[in-house]
Amino acid sequence: MSTSREGQLDGQIRKVKEEIVRLGRLRPGSLSKQYNVCGKADCRCKETPPRKHGPYYQLSFTRRGKSTTRFVRRGYVTAIQEELRNYRRQQELIAKWVELEMRLSEMRMKAAAR
Repeated sequence: MSTSREGQLDGQIRKVKEEIVRLGRLRPGSLSKQYNVCGKADCRCKETPPRKHGPYYQLSFTRRGKSTTRFVRRGYVTAIQEELRNYRRQQELIAKWVELEMRLSEMRMKAAAR
């Protein structure tokens, strides 16, 4: 028999799963904006104050224990930022899903022990 509380937890789990499915493209990592100094002695990047080259965008992530860094063209920055947000949200939702499943499991084990 499903109690009212179990039904509520099942409903919350279903909503979490639905939100995960709607997220869209995912990408782990972080995006940084960098400015560089070149090797030319008379370049603007050597002025006081310096006017460095850039910005250059760099994506860093670790997958399967391997750290990777890639440069990202300006035209892709907005899409990459959205993918990074989606990935972070997915991780939050999975943590919430696991928490709800654990609560539901505990509730069912207690009910079975009665």
